[in-house]
Amino acid sequence: MEVKIGVQQVQRELTVDVNESAEDVQKLVADAVGSSDGVLTLTDSKGRTVVVPTAKLAYVEIGGGTPGTVGFRS
Repeated sequence: MEVKIGVQQVQRELTVDVNESAEDVQKLVADAVGSSDGVLTLTDSKGRTVVVPTAKLAYVEIGGGTPGTVGFRS
């Protein structure tokens, strides 16, 4: 599952490929926004951890993209 994270005042978005379902990622984001420590922590499919302070979150896009499309489409 691809997750794109927009961070305030940063031009590029973070893209993380996670093994969790969309519902699990949505719950992690909701819990992070409502928690007292205020950090969103995701672990990607290769075992790397991404930590983003929720105060700097602009958006979180869960899913998206069409895998396997390469080249020109008509």
